[in-house]
Amino acid sequence: MSSLLNQSCEACEIGAPLVPEHEQEILLANLDGWIIDRSENPRLVNEYKFKSYADALRFVALIGHLAESEDHHPKISLEWGLVTLEWWSHKIKGLHMNDFICATKSDKIFESL
Repeated sequence: MSSLLNQSCEACEIGAPLVPEHEQEILLANLDGWIIDRSENPRLVNEYKFKSYADALRFVALIGHLAESEDHHPKISLEWGLVTLEWWSHKIKGLHMNDFICATKSDKIFESL
């Protein structure tokens, strides 16, 4: 997935193409720990575990910087020692390539801590 690390999100407007389900599965196979939650609008979901609240909070701040730099914003849930990220494209109510780019970059941030 290193090729996704080198990509940036593109503006996603209503009508932008969703990643087809068969391609989602291929992309998902290259992400560690991520699942696709299809209960509502499909979204990528992953949990990251930390040794402390402070470490989890630092990760959240770095994800916030990623979100702002890519102009693509996840749902973030923060608990003691646990952060849950959910990436999906709100405007198209599903998964766009931007979500896989940001999931890959989220993993890279986690690995760097």
